[in-house]
Amino acid sequence: MLVGGSGGRWFMGTGRTLRAVLVSPFVGQRLRSFLSKPRGADLVVLQELIDAGKLTPVIDRTFPLSETPAAISYIGERSTQGKTVITV
Repeated sequence: MLVGGSGGRWFMGTGRTLRAVLVSPFVGQRLRSFLSKPRGADLVVLQELIDAGKLTPVIDRTFPLSETPAAISYIGERSTQGKTVITV
């Protein structure tokens, strides 16, 4: 499953999704796309899990606000293994 997308001037992550669908018949995985729509009830459950400390994000690297350009460059390298955070 592909989650999210980036890149592209006009189509954002669409190119990545189309490539996955085209490659799917030739790899050992079934790759396909879908659209999701957030539901209020699901967001409430997520908030409860976060408040209980049962759900935490994976943070790859943290940058101070003064180093925002470096953080953006780091994200652009596409080598992150979690979220990149800018602290204020």
